[in-house]
Amino acid sequence: MQEPNSYFLFPSNLYASAEETNILTILGSCVAVCIWDPITRIGGMNHFMLPLWNGNGLASPKYGNIAIKKLIEKLENMGVKKSNMQAKVFGGGEVLETSSNNFIIGKRNISIAYEMLEEYKIPIMSANTNGKLGRKIIFNTRTGKVKLHYINQTYGKR
Repeated sequence: MQEPNSYFLFPSNLYASAEETNILTILGSCVAVCIWDPITRIGGMNHFMLPLWNGNGLASPKYGNIAIKKLIEKLENMGVKKSNMQAKVFGGGEVLETSSNNFIIGKRNISIAYEMLEEYKIPIMSANTNGKLGRKIIFNTRTGKVKLHYINQTYGKR
C-alpha cells in the first residue's frame, strides 16, 4: 500500500486534493476547518489567523470568512457537492495570556467558523477547540480522519 502524499499547510493558506494527502498544520489561536466529502472522498483544509476581512486590501484566506468560502469554492470546482460536505473544526486556543477582550482571537475565530458553516449548511461532524494548548493536526483527504496532538506551551516560562 502506497503512503499518502504529505502537505504542510502554512497559516493564511488552504489546500485541497483529490489524491490521498495528509495535510499537516500547527494551530494556536488560529483555526483550521477541514471539509470532506464521503462520496467523492475529496477533502481540504484551511488555516486562518483572524476572523473577519474588513474589506481593505486583499481578500486573503488569512481571514476566516474568506478562507472558508474559498475552500468550499475550491472543493466545488473539484466536483464536490455542497450537500455532501462535512466539516471538522480545530484550534482557537488562547495560547497567549492577555487581559484585553480585544485580543481573544481564538474564540472569535471559532465563532466565525461555526457561523459560516451553518450559513453554508455544512454539518460539523467533530471539533476540538478552545483551551490553553496549541495543536498539531494531520487531516487525511481520502478518509476524512484527523489525528490530533496537543502542543505544550513551554517558551517564555521559567
